Amino acid sequence: MKSQDETLEEWCRLLLRAFELEDVDVDINEVLSVAGVAAHSVVRPAAPLTTFIAGLATGLKCAAGQAPDVQAMQGAMDVARSVAKSYAADEAQATAGSPAAGSAGTSSPAGTSVPSGTPGE
Repeated sequence: MKSQDETLEEWCRLLLRAFELEDVDVDINEVLSVAGVAAHSVVRPAAPLTTFIAGLATGLKCAAGQAPDVQAMQGAMDVARSVAKSYAADEAQATAGSPAAGSAGTSSPAGTSVPSGTPGE
């Protein structure tokens, strides 16, 4: 019987092959780590959404020639992790009744505004 790690590595290889991305090196532990931060900092369903958006951002940067694969992936993971942690900190402040609770959003590492509240919260 295969271990979870072996299964994930095999699944990753199969997906990469299906998308004709065999040359791409995916750090599975990094992806899972970012998914874990999103799941615990926002809500559990934020994990797949976060990793999808980070992957999309990576692909767009690579396609535009803005960064090589590894650099684009790491940058996207760093941004996703940072935004999730900021979201959790903002929510904690809002729950504590901090004066900052009335702010319209927070600044993300990419310099864009991230809304404090999202539909369905």
